Amino acid sequence: MKRQYPDQNHRVDLWARRFINTKEETNALDALTAMTLAVKSEFSYTVRVMEGCQSPVETLTRKTGSCRDFALLMMEAVRALGLAARFVSGYLWTPSAETGGQADALPGATHAWVQVYLPGAGWVEFDPTSGLAGNRNLIRIAVVRDPSQAVPISGKWTGAPADFLRMEVDVRVRAHDRPLLNG
Repeated sequence: MKRQYPDQNHRVDLWARRFINTKEETNALDALTAMTLAVKSEFSYTVRVMEGCQSPVETLTRKTGSCRDFALLMMEAVRALGLAARFVSGYLWTPSAETGGQADALPGATHAWVQVYLPGAGWVEFDPTSGLAGNRNLIRIAVVRDPSQAVPISGKWTGAPADFLRMEVDVRVRAHDRPLLNG
């Protein structure tokens, strides 16, 4: 629940509070869904290959960012409201991409979103880049307190220093033809 990024002018706090109903009790799921959809509709997505994330204040100012930036903004906004939140890194599976249709995000590219702890419901996932609430089509690889903790531990590279380095991932989801548990 502890905030991790400086916000001296309370810009993230003010942005987060706009999703709270001041006239009656606020439904947490409704407020978080509205926050998720606001990022999707009010901010422009951009592919950023630079390491790390923009600060939440920078994302608010620019109104643009990558999925990492949007997840970090929402994570800090949720924490400003007193809820526990964590950063998730993984993949977004887009069924339409497999059939040649328009994809919601880059198929096979790494993706980031946020989980929020809601009493009685547990950890609920919100993807502000795609406007999704819930874990549909989200494949978790790492769940961490801060985005800096979701970095590869090790890897191997062979080639000349001038070689172009690139990674491709093919994400496919298949139904199991046998039960996962016996008994």
